[in-house]
Amino acid sequence: MLAKVCSAAVNGIEAYPVEVEVNAGYGDTLLVVVGLPDAAVKESRDRVTTAILNSGYNFNFGRTTINLAPADVKKEGPSFDLPIAIGMLAASDQLETDQLSNFAMVGELALDGGIRPVKGVLPIALRARAEGKIGVLVPRDNAPEAAVVSGLLVIPVRNLREAADFLEGEVKISPTRVDLNALFNQNHDDDLDFAEVKGQESVKRALEIAAAGGHNVLLIGPPGTGKSMLAKRVGTILPPLTLEEALETTKIHSIVGLLGPGQALITQRPFRSPHHTASDAGLLGGNINPTPGEISLAHHGVLFLDELPEFKRSVLETMRQPLEEGHVTISRAAGTMTFPSQFMLVAAMNPTPDGKMPAESRSSPREIQSYLGRVSGPLLDRIDLHVEVPQVKFREITSERNGESSAQIRERVIAARQRQQERFKSKPKITCNARMGSRELRQFCLLDDQTLELLKFAMADMNLSARAYDRILKVSRTIADLAESEKVTSDHVSEAVQLRSLDRQIWT
Repeated sequence: MLAKVCSAAVNGIEAYPVEVEVNAGYGDTLLVVVGLPDAAVKESRDRVTTAILNSGYNFNFGRTTINLAPADVKKEGPSFDLPIAIGMLAASDQLETDQLSNFAMVGELALDGGIRPVKGVLPIALRARAEGKIGVLVPRDNAPEAAVVSGLLVIPVRNLREAADFLEGEVKISPTRVDLNALFNQNHDDDLDFAEVKGQESVKRALEIAAAGGHNVLLIGPPGTGKSMLAKRVGTILPPLTLEEALETTKIHSIVGLLGPGQALITQRPFRSPHHTASDAGLLGGNINPTPGEISLAHHGVLFLDELPEFKRSVLETMRQPLEEGHVTISRAAGTMTFPSQFMLVAAMNPTPDGKMPAESRSSPREIQSYLGRVSGPLLDRIDLHVEVPQVKFREITSERNGESSAQIRERVIAARQRQQERFKSKPKITCNARMGSRELRQFCLLDDQTLELLKFAMADMNLSARAYDRILKVSRTIADLAESEKVTSDHVSEAVQLRSLDRQIWT
């Protein structure tokens, strides 16, 4: 007898439908899995047969062929265990139901018939809804994740017997539901706050500008000045995630398997801080079967690269395209994958090899230039703000006064972002000033003659590239938004120019 069960698999960050066909024949027992299965899928034969027996069913199969369609796409992972087992029970007349076409299902089987959680359930649930399914059968730990998809019945199942009984109508299982508003409104106990940072008001101002416009920023200063401390608090002043952004971010983390048990949705912007020994595959993604890397895990959040010159130059250079385009494309023998990577880069570095400022350093000018040269000019051009982080004065360290809290700064950042959303409401792909193209720069960054003259002088004096010119205009537009100004004035441009330390003569 032939049985067909609906399932799905993940390709990149999207899922595609997979139909599990099981044909039970006669003769000696032989299970054959076709449809480009990987090793984990082939091993499902042993898991499924043992789980069927331990769930109290008979194993009276002859030659059984299991086909995973479409047959020209490689199938990976153990998530097909549950649909294969259900298909085998239906093909052997041990399961009688007319619901197989209404539900998609995924899950890894334990030998005792229990169902373990799998990766990528959120994109699979989205695909099931797009395919017109009534619902999905998923492991209980994955149910909250799938339940954020509205208009879909999410049935949490604990074991194979329970899944089969539900499909036959023998038991009723209440669908899992989640309250999205409650998820977004829940309090996140964040012990990080800008009020804890003593001094460094100019750096805080630069980070506020960066957060308000989604700009990349590089912090340059001696050890112990608070670069890492400041960078780790950038996430506390960013605007909250929208539902669409939260879904995109959760999909990526679901595919990699970073969601906690029972976690439904990522509602806080991610903060990723890879070590400087990270490889290009770890940072961008890759391996034999391409998976998202750190820059995709930081999508809609912050990617913090501490000790920037210590990263391999080849690794840093591969970031240029994602920084510019907001996505990364990885080509391997297994196929080509595109992952989103719209993140805010926050990097930190010492000014010289010995960590001191250039005027105090014992390093020679050639050594300093060689150290700074580890970060290429084209990459620096893509970093909008280069901010000097000076030593904190003693009176600031011992002061009882606290600076502004993250909540106060965040209010101004949110207000500036709201002005940008209103400005770009007809351009949904542009979410902040940092994402403006040349057309938007001409439209929203008009300069008067005095401001143009100032910018012309700065470009000639600092030998700026055309890309640096665009970055200065974008930062100027953000400074104007924070000042609630419709026009970009010379004051805004002057501050933006001052926030490019590595282009100034002191560094060259």
